[in-house]
Amino acid sequence: MERESMEYDVVVVGGGPSGLSTAIRLRQLALEKNTELTVCVLEKGAEIGSHILSGAVIEPRALNELLPDWKESGAPLNTPVSEDQVYFLTGASSSIRTPNILVPGSMHNKGNYIVSLGNVCRWLAEQAEALDVEIYPGFAAAEILYNEDGSINGVATGNMGVDAAGEQKDAFEAGMELRAKYTVFAEGCRGHLGKQLINKFSLAAECDPQHYGIGLKELWQIDENSHSPGLVVHGTGWPLSGDTSGGFFLYHLEDNQVALGLIIDLNYSNPYLSPFDEFQRFKHHPVVANTLKQGKRIAYGARAITKGGLNSLPKMTLPGGLIVGCDAGTLNFAKIKGTHTAMKSGMVAAETIAQRLTAGDKGGNDLTEYAGNFENSWAYDDLSRSRNFGPAMHKFGLYLGSAFNYLDQTVFRGKLPFTFHDRIPDHETLRRADESTPIDYPKADGVLSFDKLSSVFVSSTNHEEDQPCHLTLKDESVPISKNLPDYAAPEQRYCPAGVYEIVEENDESRLQINAQNCVHCKTCDIKDPNQNIDWVVPEGGGGPNYPNM
Repeated sequence: MERESMEYDVVVVGGGPSGLSTAIRLRQLALEKNTELTVCVLEKGAEIGSHILSGAVIEPRALNELLPDWKESGAPLNTPVSEDQVYFLTGASSSIRTPNILVPGSMHNKGNYIVSLGNVCRWLAEQAEALDVEIYPGFAAAEILYNEDGSINGVATGNMGVDAAGEQKDAFEAGMELRAKYTVFAEGCRGHLGKQLINKFSLAAECDPQHYGIGLKELWQIDENSHSPGLVVHGTGWPLSGDTSGGFFLYHLEDNQVALGLIIDLNYSNPYLSPFDEFQRFKHHPVVANTLKQGKRIAYGARAITKGGLNSLPKMTLPGGLIVGCDAGTLNFAKIKGTHTAMKSGMVAAETIAQRLTAGDKGGNDLTEYAGNFENSWAYDDLSRSRNFGPAMHKFGLYLGSAFNYLDQTVFRGKLPFTFHDRIPDHETLRRADESTPIDYPKADGVLSFDKLSSVFVSSTNHEEDQPCHLTLKDESVPISKNLPDYAAPEQRYCPAGVYEIVEENDESRLQINAQNCVHCKTCDIKDPNQNIDWVVPEGGGGPNYPNM
């Protein structure tokens, strides 16, 4: 098959905060140095922002550096944080509000903004295009291209118009090769190509295993009497119990809207736990329900979160390429923020690449100086100060872990002379079903809580049904021969979109994959106990289409 080919100095895979910041900074430097530097961004979503899901409270530090005139340029940072509240939910209807003086310093949000990160990315894309960055939404980078010496030479987009059997349809279009001197992978959490590169080049050989959470989010239109613009509510506790850790957020945006969500660490052990159903019953707690009453849900989504932090950060350079942002794992979980560090990692990548290219570098080399450049940035210091936050919660549990993190973050400012580690991968933590207690979740009431299918509907998720399944099994026998008897088929529950079903036919069980429901959260790729599920990119433009998320 012949594919068309285009050549650039730099190809960026992913139109999120880190990828767009990389592209913008590259073009800024080219203009400053009066040199020609061609840059393109590939985005698998139908438009920039359509696959972006985050809380989000944004710390504007990186934005201040990248585009100092962002306020005058109309950046959609419209709601400054006005107040922080932190709660421990001690039961289904009880709670304790933590005095602000006892809240870890990293969780104070003075000077930050509540935003729709999708809308921020749409605005960043406009700034990039104004700098002559070429942006191609709806084109999924499906394949890494290599030079003969093994260095990266760009990526190829997936073929369009292939049916479920792998045959070409009438509307078939071959993928396109985008070749580059350097390729920056900024796909977000558990990136399809980033995962391949980390394995192929053993980039994680010297760090702790990466750790993840699943974040479930809804956007609500609420009664104006319940709305408090700029209010940021965080908390933890009920309904999570035992060794299941995580936390919630409730952010009051503009226009009588609130964003609420529940983050559950994917190192939980009970195979009967359903993150989606935990989220639905969480909304009945008075701390949340009193805000949502008389309101209406207008959007839903879910996304895995790379939360291992500095201890799990892999080597980010390889011949011909860089891995940045949440593709590598630059989120600061102590702050519950990753946008500012993701952006800065991309900006440092741009500065490193630009310095090489303007000096005559022909590409394909390992940009080893990036490690030092990143370590000298405030983003690395940010991650270093929070390195013990997650491991402490896993090591000591909710209450002792919280007490330690208060001392670590507020008293010692993250500079204690030791580092905790968590070396058990999330997929190894499930107990057997016969050693676990089933969880009886209440039925959705259609007012505060909802079922999975109606939730997928308001995520505007759509895939061309007649296409190859993008949720691939390494061994098709494993779901029934191992996952079902050992763990009661946990894929039915850890998926927040109803993708996986155990169907009984002729007294036999089989796994049915409803790939058209997939919201691209990547949880199945992470949590499957046998690591048998491999999430690959579907046809470009497929997946959720998040508005204002």
